[in-house]
Amino acid sequence: MREGHNNVIYRSDYQAPAFWVDTVELTFDLDPAKTRVLNKMKVRRNADVVPQALRLDGEELNLARVLVNGQGTSFKLENNQLVLENLPEGYEAFDLEIFTTCCPAKNTKLMGLYVSNDSFFTQCEAEGFRRITYFLDRPDVMASYSVLLRADKAAYPVLLSNGNLVEQGALEEGRHYARWIDPFKKPSYLFALVAGQLVAREQRITSRAGKEHLLQVYVRPGDLDKTEHAMNSLMASVAWDEARFGLSLDLERFMIVATSDFNMGAMENKGLNIFNTKYVLASQATATDTDFGNIESVVGHEYFHNWTGNRITCRDWFQLSLKEGLTVFRDQEFSMDLAGAPSARAVKRIEDVRVLRTAQFPEDAGPMAHPVRPDQYLEINNFYTVTVYEKGAEVVRMMQTLVSTRPSDPLGREGFARGMKLYFDRHDGSAVTCDDFAQAIADANPDSKLAQLLPQFKRWYSQAGTPRVKAQGHYDAASSIYNLTLTQSCLATTGQAEKEPFVIPIGLGLLGLDGRELTNGMHVLTQASETLSFPGLQDEPVPSILRAFSAPVILEFDYTDAQLLTLLAHDSDPFNMWEAGQRLAVNRALSFIAQEGLTAGDIRLDAPYVEAMRTILRHPTLDAAFKELVLTLPAETYLAEQLDVVDPQRIHAVREGMRQQLAEALYEDWQWVFEAHRESGAYRPDSVSSGRRALTGLALTHLCLASRTSGDTVWPGKAYQRFKDAGNMTDRFNALAALVTSGHALAGDALQRFHAMFKDEALVLDKWFALQAGAPDRGGNVLPAVKQLMKHADFNIRNPNRARSVIFSYCSANPGGFHRADAAGYVFWSDRVIELDGMNPQVAARLARALDRWKKLVEPMRSAAREAIARVAAKPDLSNDVREVVTRALAD
Repeated sequence: MREGHNNVIYRSDYQAPAFWVDTVELTFDLDPAKTRVLNKMKVRRNADVVPQALRLDGEELNLARVLVNGQGTSFKLENNQLVLENLPEGYEAFDLEIFTTCCPAKNTKLMGLYVSNDSFFTQCEAEGFRRITYFLDRPDVMASYSVLLRADKAAYPVLLSNGNLVEQGALEEGRHYARWIDPFKKPSYLFALVAGQLVAREQRITSRAGKEHLLQVYVRPGDLDKTEHAMNSLMASVAWDEARFGLSLDLERFMIVATSDFNMGAMENKGLNIFNTKYVLASQATATDTDFGNIESVVGHEYFHNWTGNRITCRDWFQLSLKEGLTVFRDQEFSMDLAGAPSARAVKRIEDVRVLRTAQFPEDAGPMAHPVRPDQYLEINNFYTVTVYEKGAEVVRMMQTLVSTRPSDPLGREGFARGMKLYFDRHDGSAVTCDDFAQAIADANPDSKLAQLLPQFKRWYSQAGTPRVKAQGHYDAASSIYNLTLTQSCLATTGQAEKEPFVIPIGLGLLGLDGRELTNGMHVLTQASETLSFPGLQDEPVPSILRAFSAPVILEFDYTDAQLLTLLAHDSDPFNMWEAGQRLAVNRALSFIAQEGLTAGDIRLDAPYVEAMRTILRHPTLDAAFKELVLTLPAETYLAEQLDVVDPQRIHAVREGMRQQLAEALYEDWQWVFEAHRESGAYRPDSVSSGRRALTGLALTHLCLASRTSGDTVWPGKAYQRFKDAGNMTDRFNALAALVTSGHALAGDALQRFHAMFKDEALVLDKWFALQAGAPDRGGNVLPAVKQLMKHADFNIRNPNRARSVIFSYCSANPGGFHRADAAGYVFWSDRVIELDGMNPQVAARLARALDRWKKLVEPMRSAAREAIARVAAKPDLSNDVREVVTRALAD
C-alpha cells in the first residue's frame, strides 16, 4: 500500500486548491535508466482559500533541487508529497523550479513515464503525472505547457508531446531536441510525451472552417500498412464532430501513437492520443470485423474527448462521467451515424445494450456498486468502470430523449445539440461538474421534460443500482380499455438502503394480435407507480415496452410465449424484436436450470421456439447482422443474473445443451445460411458485409456442433478448409473458433497452423491465446490448458494485452471453466491477482473483480471463493487498487 495514500477520499470533502499553476515549462533529458526532468512553474496563490503550505504530489522520484524565485528554499518530503511551508510572503505569484530524476525502464506499473519496446511513453490519467515530477496532480489545476525533449537521435528519432511543434534541431554528441507548446490550458492528467523508433501515416485535411490540419498515426516500423483504417476513422471523427455538433479540430496537428504495453484502450492526451495497438492496427489478414469496428469506435471516442474532456474537464475525479459517459454516448452516436441504415443502427444499439446488461448490471448488483457520480473512493483507478462509462452514456442518452419537444425531432437531437452549444459557451476552458453539464442541457431547452424534472433526473447521478420497472397489463373487454400499470423500484446498495423514484423515459407501443402497430410513443415515469389507459381497443394488445432500450432499467413483465412470438415476428422496434427472442431463450434456459438431474443431453427445445428461430434465419428482409444477434443465446453471465443462487457449471451445461439443440434442429437451415451468405468479393468491413460474415460464422459453429452427435465429418472438414483458405481474418478465425468450440479433433492441428502463420503478429496471438482460455470446458480441461499457455514462449504476464488474453479470458469470461467444484480456478485466480499486483496494480485490480458476485454462488463454490478472496486480502503489502476491490467484496 502506498504510504500516505490509504485513506478514503470523499466527494463532499472537495476544496479548491490553495494554489494555481499558470504555466509549466518542462525539460526532459530522456534516458531509460535515469531520465532528468526540470520543471519550472509559475505558481499563484488562490486568493479564495485560506493560506497554507504548498503540497505537491510525487511518487518514486529522486529529488535533486528545489528553487523558489531562483533561490534555494527549505522543504520536506511527507507522505509522497513535497511540502513547501516557507514561501515568499507578500507574493501572490512566484517561480518554482524542481529538478528530479526517475527510472522509466523499471516502471512496470505503466503509469507515468515508462519504456516499452525501447521507446518512451506516458500515461498520466488519473494520477500518473506525479510519477514524472512533483505537481498539484488534480484535474482542476489547469496550466499552459511548454515541453523541451532531448534524447539520443539514433535511439529516439521521433520526439512528440502535446500541442504544436515549434522548434527542433541537432545537439552535440548525436543528440537532438524538439520543443512543443500546447496553446490550451490543460490539467496534468492530459500531459503526454512519446520518444522512439516510430513511423507515421500522414494526412492533411481542411476543416469546414477552411483551416488546414495535419493528422498523423505513429506506429513501430513494420506496422504502417495496418494504419489505414485508423486514419480513415480519425478523418471520419473530425468530420462528424463538425457536422453534428459544430466542434472543429483546434490544433495544427492531431497525433495518434500506438504501443503494445498499455493498461487501457487509449488515452485522450491533448493532441497526442496514446493508444493500445489493439485499437489502431488492422488489416484484413490480421484483424476481424469486430476489431475494425472497435478501432472506429475508440478512435472516435478519444478524438471526441478533445472537446468533451479536454477543452472542458472534470473539477474532481468524482465527476469522471462528465467526460467519459458523455464521450461514450458521442462515440456510440458516431458509430450509429456511420452505420447508415436504420437496421445497422439498431444492431449497434443492441450490441451496446448487451455490454451494459452483461457487465454493468452485475456491477450495479455487486460489491463495487456505485453511482454514476461516486461519493467516495480509495483508489480512483478502480472507478474507470462500466457504470461511469456505459451507464453514464445511458444517462446522457436519456437527457437527449427528454429534450425532445417537437415531432420533427423525436430523438431530441436538435435540443441536445443546443444544450451542447450552451455547455461550451459557458464552460470552455474550465473544470466543471456533472451538475454544470445537466444544467446547460436543461437551460437550452426550457420547455422540455428535462428542464421540468431536472432535480429528480439527477438522481441518476447520485443513486447506485439498476432500477426495476414492473409492468402489469389489464384489458377490460366491456369498456375496450387496456390499462398498463408501471411500478418502479431499486434494490438497496452499499450505503444506500432507500432509493427515491427516478425519471425513466419509457418507449412504448401496443401491437394488435395480428401484429399491427396500434400506438407508439414515449411515457416518462416519475412516480413510484403510474397507470396508463388506452381506450378504444377491440382486443387485448401486446405491449412493446422500453423500445430502443430507452432507459437503463430491468423490465419485468410476465409475457406469454404467444406475446413474445408476436413481438419477435412483428414489432417495428428492432430492439424489442431482438429482446423478445432473448426472453424466449432465457425462459427456456431458466426452466432447464430448475429441473433437478437434467443433463445437457436431456435438453429438448420446443417446436414453437425452434420454428421461430427458423423463421428468423429464413426471413427474406432481415439483415444478416440482426439474425446473428437473435440466434445468439444469452450469455452465461446474463443468465446468472436472473438467478438468486448460481451454479455456473449448470448454467454452462444448459446453454451448451440449448446450443447443441439449435444446431441439430436447424441443421438444414444453417447449411442454407452458410451457402447463401458467403462473401465472395473483395473484403470490406462495412456493416452489411460484416453482418454476413458474422452470420456465416455462427452457422459454421452450429454445423460443427451438429457433427459431434451425428458423427458427420463433412462440416468440420469444410471448416478446416475454410480456415486454411480464408482471405480475411474474420472468416479464418470464425472457422478456427468453430473447430475449437465444437471440440473437433481437427482443432489441435488448426491451432498449431494458426500460431505458425501469425507467430510474429502480437495482436493475432492474443486471439489465439484467448480462444483456448475461453473454450468450453469439457471435463475440466480448460484450467490445465491455461496453465500450459502461461508457460508458452510467447506468453508475457507483464504485457497487459497478453495477460488479459489468457488469465482474464479464463477467470472473467469463462464461468463454466473457472468455477470448478475443486476450487482450483479460485486458487489460480488468487495466485495471479497477487502476482500481478506486484508489477501492475491496475491490471491486478481488474482481475480481482472476477469474483465480485461470489455471494450468489452455490455451495461449496461460495465458501471456496470467499476463502480465495480472503487469501488475497490477507497479503500485507497489497496496492490500494486491489485492496479496495477485495475489501468491498468481503464486506457484508
